Amino acid sequence: MRPLAVSFSVLSLIFSVVAKTVTYDFNVTYTDANPDGQFSRRVIGINGKWPIPTIDIEKGDRVVVNLVNGLPDVETSLHFHGIFQNGTAYMDGPAGVTQCPLGPGQKMTYNFTVNQPGTYWYHSHVKGQYPDGIRAPFIVRDPKGPYAGKYDEEVVIALSDWYHDENPILFSRFLSVGNPTGAEPVPNSALMNETQGMPFNVLPGKTYMVRMVNMAAFAAQYFWIEGHTMRIVEVDGEYTEEAEADMIYLTAAQRYSFLLTTKNDTSQNFAIVGSMDQDLFDAVPDGLNPNVTGHLIYDSSKPLPDPEDVDAFEPFDDFTLVPLDGEYLWEDPTYSFSLEVLMDNLGDGANYAFFNGITYTPPKVPTLYSALNAGNLSMTPEIYGRDTNPHVFKHHDVVELVVNNNDPGKHPFHLHGHTFQLAYRSDDDAGLYNASDPSVTFSKKPMRRDTVLINPGGNMVLRFRADNPGVWLFHCHIEWHIQSGLVATFIEAPDVMQQTQKLPADHLEVCTGQNLPITGNAAAKTDNYLDLTGQNLSVPPLPAGFTARGIVALVFSIVAAFLGLAAIAVYGSQELKHKTA
Repeated sequence: MRPLAVSFSVLSLIFSVVAKTVTYDFNVTYTDANPDGQFSRRVIGINGKWPIPTIDIEKGDRVVVNLVNGLPDVETSLHFHGIFQNGTAYMDGPAGVTQCPLGPGQKMTYNFTVNQPGTYWYHSHVKGQYPDGIRAPFIVRDPKGPYAGKYDEEVVIALSDWYHDENPILFSRFLSVGNPTGAEPVPNSALMNETQGMPFNVLPGKTYMVRMVNMAAFAAQYFWIEGHTMRIVEVDGEYTEEAEADMIYLTAAQRYSFLLTTKNDTSQNFAIVGSMDQDLFDAVPDGLNPNVTGHLIYDSSKPLPDPEDVDAFEPFDDFTLVPLDGEYLWEDPTYSFSLEVLMDNLGDGANYAFFNGITYTPPKVPTLYSALNAGNLSMTPEIYGRDTNPHVFKHHDVVELVVNNNDPGKHPFHLHGHTFQLAYRSDDDAGLYNASDPSVTFSKKPMRRDTVLINPGGNMVLRFRADNPGVWLFHCHIEWHIQSGLVATFIEAPDVMQQTQKLPADHLEVCTGQNLPITGNAAAKTDNYLDLTGQNLSVPPLPAGFTARGIVALVFSIVAAFLGLAAIAVYGSQELKHKTA
């Protein structure tokens, strides 16, 4: 037994030497920027700068982010998108779910180890904040990975969309009686590495690992490099068998890595093109340029060409990818349920998003905190609040989730804490999923990722294993739809969580410093967790017989009436003054 103990000790020592701690001191502050060259405005940066830093580590490293909210007027938080947070669910970052938001002047530390290589990103998870600039790639390099040695250099390309108005202004217009159809704000521009005209300088005959992430609030993008083929090797942190693509499609929050081998000829340069998917927009504004162009530069003395016109967008189909580990479809599920997507109006006349008739409303106590303090009642979904849309899983459940998209729009759905298998995908406009339909066949070795596009009127079957105790959100990653309620809460093995996880003191101090409760159910009741009196609920439904259009007409009629009365009053007073004079 002694030699084994020594060997294990030596291996532990070697690992501790190889792995390192990477520390970032982030002060979230306002600054100014003009990324598209059209309009300078206030943005949310870090340490007075924007774009904000890329987090760049290696597999096995510990990440420490000392976060200070230097914004004087709004809350903030950070979510590390795609990072599983095994054993550290309280570091996931969404406010009202795994922590309280940081108020102005507050600070806290995120501290976690990353054992999953791949391409990720981080962003604020508070009140639609990241479209204002607090977003950046999070890269986990893998020196011993399956594709190591097959490329000469790694490069990161981040796609994004950009608005000239700040998010609070856009959101107040979006979720209002004046927008009864729920038309999302259309971006003013597309960006590549938070700018336009991005240069990608290359050497001939070299192979580059290009890591891509779409950090957009709304717009998916088609992406291609003229004259070159991309060989996909990773999506959303999952290695894939190599697959050739001339064009890829990245929804908001998706990531791809591909190998790009350059030509031996340096006689010309090539356009790199990102093009926003305009099918997402209810109306395309006049003069909108949906494209962003960079350049693959072989010789800086040669011209930088304009992109060529494309007849049609024909991107690679990610559903055909095969995971490199060859993992088969997980066994028959122990927990199955479906979520039905719908958009509709509530009593304030605004258009909201719903899963199974519920539009998400945050609880008074972060859901993770309730799970850790509820004892045996932690397995009872009701304690987490009606409008958090809670679903509780047992440890190691194989979960089958059917998503039915009853909306005429495309939706990129993201799951925190996991990747899922893409077991089945219907055609567009196929309607509700029907398991008894003989045409339904599941993939034998389905692709895995954490963000998947579900097309209009279609459905998809996803599977994952509940092997990561924590509280995880499942939501549409169009930021406007998160804010309008297209969110569900997955509470995973809370009984195991209670035995293995303890909330850091500085996280609790963020709550108590704002007089926010840290114990109790969704209604902050500690004496009876089944008493949900006073819980936060969504806006009530429209009164019977009313429609959103009718409410809008009524509101504008009232406004017009008041304006008319005001005009009469002003005119009358002027006439009275004239007569008295």
